[in-house]
Amino acid sequence: MGEREMENALSPSPADEIAGRVASLYVYPIKSCRGISLSQASLTPTGFRWDRNWLIVNSKGRGLTQRVEPKLSLIEVEMPKHAFAQDWEPDNNSNMVVRAPGMDVLKVSLAKPEKIADGVSVWEWFGSALDEGEEASNWFTTFVGKPCRLVRFDSDSETRPVDPNYAPGHFAMFSDMYPFLLISQGSLDALNELLKEPVPISRFRPNILVDGCEPFAEDLWTEILIDNFTFHGVKLCSRCKVPTVNQDTGIGGEEPIETLRSFRSDKVLQPQKKPQGKIYFGQNMVWKHGFGDGITKTIEIGDSVFVLRKLSSPTEAAT
Repeated sequence: MGEREMENALSPSPADEIAGRVASLYVYPIKSCRGISLSQASLTPTGFRWDRNWLIVNSKGRGLTQRVEPKLSLIEVEMPKHAFAQDWEPDNNSNMVVRAPGMDVLKVSLAKPEKIADGVSVWEWFGSALDEGEEASNWFTTFVGKPCRLVRFDSDSETRPVDPNYAPGHFAMFSDMYPFLLISQGSLDALNELLKEPVPISRFRPNILVDGCEPFAEDLWTEILIDNFTFHGVKLCSRCKVPTVNQDTGIGGEEPIETLRSFRSDKVLQPQKKPQGKIYFGQNMVWKHGFGDGITKTIEIGDSVFVLRKLSSPTEAAT
């Protein structure tokens, strides 16, 4: 089957529902640091290319996040200009540039480091990673104020399966749980109408922001199509305290979690189940890959989002 024939075979039928369009795309190369807004993003089975490839770890190898170190939100990351093109590969002169208030600029080579860091852990996962060296370690140690190292996911020797109860056979790098997080603009707007001070989408750190659908429509999406690529909605995203951190100042507060609790808690959304005190905002997703070579695996701003399958009520959603 040729590329055009394959595209036609994958195209949605007139019966499929156009839910909206891709409004924004984001990657977060270093976990819990600032994201990068993209016009197009390359797909990989573990998420967008360069998303959560790096992790800051403490002296025990445990991954640091804004839950414990909110000032990580102040760290800006810049990738080479062409790094997000489908076929781009780094050379020995390619660097990730890292900046933070009061710090000199740090350049991290994109060439694969030789040093291995053992005993790295993030959430339930434990393994080895690639150590980015002493200069990076000193930089993050100085900024965070405690011993730190910067490590890169070693995809040649490690895998990190997602929860097989929700997405068997799928993998992630250093994202919290799943390769992709999708949120709708309608959901953010509905929340902001209830807040005294509106919050930006950066508080929720999605990969895909969709516009044109009803608030919280994404709760129901179990299978969608974006530019002929199939994504499965596998689990509502349970939110921690990170959305309470102002991403411009690194200072935490109470909102928007307190307001979300009033209408987005498990007690409200799924009253038939025993409440566990969780709050949901966004849909975790996996990409149903395996198209073979020959098709450019990118999505971009403006792409249509078609709903192929959906639930009838949030009470049915996986949590």
